[in-house]
Amino acid sequence: MTEITRDVVVIGAGPAGTAAANTLQEARLSVAVLEARDRVGGRTWTNTVDGAWLELGGQWISPDQTALLETIEDLGLETYSRYREGESVYIGREGEAVRFTGDIFPVAPETEKTMVALIEKLDTMVAQVDPDRVWEAPDAEALDKISFEAWLREQTSDQEVIDNIGLFIGAMMLTKPPHAFSMLQALQMAASAGSFTDLVDADFILDKRVVGGMQSVSQGLAARLGDDVFLEQPVRFLEWSDNGVVARADGMTVRARHAILAHAPVLYSRISFEPPLPRRQQQLHQHLSMGLVIKVHAVYERPFWREQGLSGTAFSPYELAHEAYDNTNHGDERGTLVAFVSDRLADGVFELSADERREKILDSLSHYYGPEAKNPLVYYESDWGTEEWTRGAYAASFDLGGLARYQKDVRTPVGPIHFACSDIAGAGFQHVDGAIRMGRTVAAEIAAEIIAERKESR
Repeated sequence: MTEITRDVVVIGAGPAGTAAANTLQEARLSVAVLEARDRVGGRTWTNTVDGAWLELGGQWISPDQTALLETIEDLGLETYSRYREGESVYIGREGEAVRFTGDIFPVAPETEKTMVALIEKLDTMVAQVDPDRVWEAPDAEALDKISFEAWLREQTSDQEVIDNIGLFIGAMMLTKPPHAFSMLQALQMAASAGSFTDLVDADFILDKRVVGGMQSVSQGLAARLGDDVFLEQPVRFLEWSDNGVVARADGMTVRARHAILAHAPVLYSRISFEPPLPRRQQQLHQHLSMGLVIKVHAVYERPFWREQGLSGTAFSPYELAHEAYDNTNHGDERGTLVAFVSDRLADGVFELSADERREKILDSLSHYYGPEAKNPLVYYESDWGTEEWTRGAYAASFDLGGLARYQKDVRTPVGPIHFACSDIAGAGFQHVDGAIRMGRTVAAEIAAEIIAERKESR
């Protein structure tokens, strides 16, 4: 059993962990990063499947994600824009595929009017929410006691409005049905992106991709850490006191002054803490849960939808695949579509055999793009719910009443133990940008504390 000593041990080598470790090294502190997987990147993962290069995890960048953009530039990586030329497709309650441009779905005039008014109302409410301090928002407790779906039903009786507005936050972002999370959680999700309007604008929120894949961000940061990144080292025990921590992994032990848990909150329970975490943390972590979504990759000989004048962007709250996009790789002659099947619909297709599931999902894509969508060269499903060290996607969110009650303590250190991940970010919540922000912030706080301690001891 290898035993080493460092100033800080970071548990998790995703964007948060690698960003934190780099910040600590820049402050001339020693660090060890312990990663349970056999790779870095966390919920970002670029891999080749059946000869096709695929982004299995998080991949998109929006213009407001400045921490991520700065990191990409610093690493010398390049970005490229998502293909968006041509018309989008919307399938309404009657099952008819309608082409459109712009952000508002092609619905009946009264439905459109109500949707626009609701989006404006949500923008007004979001403007009063600090995503880092949601519990201070006006009527926070009341808004946290009502589900997003129930709130929508208080605003309108138009079911298509309810279905579409619910789609934006539920299936597309939190990957939970809108009755399962609060109105306050919906406002935080929108506030983390700047506004509800930004959140529903696919050209904004899904603006660019990284040449070489989003995982290359963590890989680049990890490369700078050299031999201080240790793979296949899940931490099983974490002893802590005012004097520091002892992290015991499968093949090594790290003694350090501080620890950063840089992974999803749903995995905190995989570590045995000695002594146990305080009551507050034990409780709040039980009110955070992951969503569920299947990310579907379909690779074709060519991007045939472009020949039809389609951008590849498609939406419908009434389809099995509720959203889809042109995900063709930079410089690739083949065409790739990426589609998503969320929450309860994902439950249903997982009851089917793999062949039946593939058939149903591709049939849903054909409703947007035509029969050619049924015959990809490569088909693959990213199912993060089966990943041992993730257990869902895209990130964790609170149940009803949990956000106003617990958010102020999600980042509160427990002695020498600190928390950093996209799930507890404000700006960039659930995104790589939020992970990097959290990693940098926590590392800077630790560095300042250690440096102050050393000055006092001189």
